[in-house]
Amino acid sequence: MTRNMGGADRIVRPLVAAVLVALVLTGQVTGGLAIAAAAVAAVFILTSLVGLCPLYSLLGVNTCRRA
Repeated sequence: MTRNMGGADRIVRPLVAAVLVALVLTGQVTGGLAIAAAAVAAVFILTSLVGLCPLYSLLGVNTCRRA
């Protein structure tokens, strides 16, 4: 698998994930929206660790300088 996420993506995604998790844990977001926020946070963490975003692949986007 070829990476398609650059450094900025890999830094911003965990930050957004942390905000989403904080919103869920503090009760600011509840119900179905909380489940969706938690799922998005999990995907953001996973994709930032791996360096590969499936949506970027589908759209033909590549922010990684090496590729």
